[in-house]
Amino acid sequence: MGASIRYGIAPFAALTLLGACIPGNNRPEPQRYADAEYRQPHDTYERQRLDDGVQQLPSAPPAWQARPVTADARSIVGNTYVVRSGDTLRAIADLTGAGSEAIARANNLQPPFVIRPGQQLIIPAGRYHLVRAGETGIAIARAYGIDWSRIVAANNLIEPYMLRVGMRVLIPGIARGKTTIEERAAAFHLDVDDILTGGEPALATNQRPARPTASSTRVLPSTAALAQPSRLRGTFSWPVHGRVIGRFGPGASGERNNGIKIAVPVDTPILAAADGVVAYAGDEIAALGGLVILKHGDGWTTVYGHASQLLVQRGQSVKKGQTVAMSGNSGLADRPEVHFEMRKGRTPVDPMGQLPEL
Repeated sequence: MGASIRYGIAPFAALTLLGACIPGNNRPEPQRYADAEYRQPHDTYERQRLDDGVQQLPSAPPAWQARPVTADARSIVGNTYVVRSGDTLRAIADLTGAGSEAIARANNLQPPFVIRPGQQLIIPAGRYHLVRAGETGIAIARAYGIDWSRIVAANNLIEPYMLRVGMRVLIPGIARGKTTIEERAAAFHLDVDDILTGGEPALATNQRPARPTASSTRVLPSTAALAQPSRLRGTFSWPVHGRVIGRFGPGASGERNNGIKIAVPVDTPILAAADGVVAYAGDEIAALGGLVILKHGDGWTTVYGHASQLLVQRGQSVKKGQTVAMSGNSGLADRPEVHFEMRKGRTPVDPMGQLPEL
């Protein structure tokens, strides 16, 4: 994992860090050189400077850290239930321990899920986790030591992948041999798709997502779900201008690159490719280091990795061309570069087909 982010910073230290993260605030002049002369740093001081821990504005821990989950799923044996007068699908779910969505799927019920007295319903077998306030898909998956994508598929979750308090999530299967909390947590690996589909805390029935703020100083509580943009405004632009050194798709060694890699000098401003809202700013995905994820509406998301400094907060609204981070070589980058992804829903899209020609 990349350098960990410390919380609870003393006021003076927080102000110092904030000042260090503001572009143009006495930052040493970055070294610049042409693409043809682009090289990996060899000087010891330069390497140490590039490898320093990711700097971030003082912020709340991610919701999946702030609200851990207890793996207490209830095992349900498949059976049938005869609907009685006054029953609702939610009440039947509470009574049987199965998920209302799973019951609806098993019986081909369509919204608004009307049921009638005397109707016989199939109650599907499985292990069901009751979602509590503030829990996230990531924390649920981590508690059971399985990929969140498997839970998404097992429950037919769709965008915006928002869990609700009281929902019973079907757990498709616990990793074999993983018996302790630590073993299950170690079996879970966080990726961009997890953050996009399982990073938001569950909403209560009468609760609304928090509206974004334009200020980087307002820290959105971890327990607050974030309202997402509904529509994409305008077109996309390049986050940085540099040489593309990694293309979208399968690499030479067979690994898949879900974006492109752009070589730029260290401390190059990384710009928002379009208007959007910050869905994540942190360094919990080891390979990508300092990472910012923006949501833009119409299912579009952009991802900016290998940053040395993060200048925005989760829940902050940003404008196209606004600086969201400073480039570096954090994570598994072997040179100063920006990892840039674009996604439509959960599907990675080649940025070269969406960005203007240089």
